[in-house]
Amino acid sequence: MQKKVLILDGHTRQVLPIAKALYKRGHHVTILCPSKTSLGYVTRWQHQRIIGPDAKVSPQDFTDFLFDLLIHQKYDLVIPLFDYSAEILSLNKEKLEKLTKVAVNDYETFIKARDKSQTMQVCMDNNIPCTRTYYSGVEDIPKDIKDAFIYPVVIKPVAAESARGFHCIHQPAKVNEVFKDVVSKFGKSLVQEYISHTDLQYKCEVYIASDNKVKAAVVFSKVRWYPVEGGSSTFNLTVYRPDIVDSCIKLLKIIGWKGYADVDLIQDPIDGIAKIMEINPRITGSVKIAFDSGVDFANMIVDDIFGKNIVPVSYEIGRGLRLLHTDLLWLLKSPDRFKSKPCWFNFFDGKSSDQIISFDDPLPCIYYTIDNLKKLFTGR
Repeated sequence: MQKKVLILDGHTRQVLPIAKALYKRGHHVTILCPSKTSLGYVTRWQHQRIIGPDAKVSPQDFTDFLFDLLIHQKYDLVIPLFDYSAEILSLNKEKLEKLTKVAVNDYETFIKARDKSQTMQVCMDNNIPCTRTYYSGVEDIPKDIKDAFIYPVVIKPVAAESARGFHCIHQPAKVNEVFKDVVSKFGKSLVQEYISHTDLQYKCEVYIASDNKVKAAVVFSKVRWYPVEGGSSTFNLTVYRPDIVDSCIKLLKIIGWKGYADVDLIQDPIDGIAKIMEINPRITGSVKIAFDSGVDFANMIVDDIFGKNIVPVSYEIGRGLRLLHTDLLWLLKSPDRFKSKPCWFNFFDGKSSDQIISFDDPLPCIYYTIDNLKKLFTGR
């Protein structure tokens, strides 16, 4: 069952394991990239590469380009890898499905996952462990609600990738000022309880097939991250946490989710409970760890969409995934550089790999290094 697959967002890290898995299975892989330095443009795991608008920078241009591409070229399936393209596909799903199949949920379901305030409300309504949300919206915070806050609190957008717009507020007097600033830059925002980062954070990657059955659930911990005070993971490790799996599956099934989803959690050092923070309604940058541990989400997507029966799979515990480029920065900045477990200097245990570095596909590492050095020295 060989298919012609169009992968969007070729500038993301997750394009590498997704493209490789589909390519090696025999599917025809085309990658849409915003530039010739994109990882998806230089990887060997593609049959065709196309330069087009960035969904984040120019959403309307991207939408018009995508429709034009699908009208003039035949693709069996389109897979988005980033929030902005995933939302565009979901919003236009009915029109797009006249041209091809798209690996997204309908918009009503998608936005329940994309909008953190809706996600948290579902959790609170159904007794699913989560970070308590005090308020969400675009208006000034009512005084009676603000008086009920337990400080410190977190202010962040309801829809933004990574830690964009994230603020931790310790002083009640600053809440309204910061909230207004975040709303002005990112739109609808929320105020949540703050959970100390002294314990681990987790991700749970789940696949719920069209028959509403869970086919895979991979849990991994964020062992190290950069910036060290709170940022994106630099080293991950697969772990056994059935409690996390149960919470995430319960949430996803309540909102009616189908396909792949990634859920972020943080373990509260006070009660030891892993609490849901948000759903990423697209394939995450750390997805390679799932492939390394025995779960091929890429071909699971294709098989499910085209009606092939999927046998549930388990994953290997103890697999590690590093992003050396930022893990080096963690080593330079962290006071725990010699205390990390697993040891930072353990490169040859046979149980870990890198998100970018690969001997059978060397160009992405070279281009990724050059691109990040440019950003370091130019500030862009």
